Amino acid sequence: MYEWRTGRSCIYKNQVHLVFVAKYRRAVFTLEMGERLREVFSETCLQMQCELMEYSFEADHVHLMVQVHPKVAVSNLVGKLKGKSSYVLRREFWESIRTKLWGSKFWSPSYCVVSCGGGNLEQVAAYIDNQKKPPSDKSIKQSKAISKQ
Repeated sequence: MYEWRTGRSCIYKNQVHLVFVAKYRRAVFTLEMGERLREVFSETCLQMQCELMEYSFEADHVHLMVQVHPKVAVSNLVGKLKGKSSYVLRREFWESIRTKLWGSKFWSPSYCVVSCGGGNLEQVAAYIDNQKKPPSDKSIKQSKAISKQ
């Protein structure tokens, strides 16, 4: 469903599902705020060589699926996404949020991250387990002996 990406020295499909919750789990997001968040998250992802693939929000939290470049630490990406979005929402929607939140924080300090790969764990484990094993020393010696004859 989602394409493989290429870097200078790698090929990857590194997707993560992120969930951010508003501080105190307050129902703070309006439709306009949610749409503005999509723009901010998309722009921030591009700046970090990542891609916002899916996005959804409810009144008190947001869900993102992001294609993360292998050189980007997820914790750094989360920090940038939460920091920039908090700044923009406070600047543009202060009148809507000031009565719902207090203090200097917009987001809860925690977040949820779940890796999303090409297959389920059983499929990946089976793939790894079924890889071709290297030949034993004994079989190499036998092969060499046969080829010399």
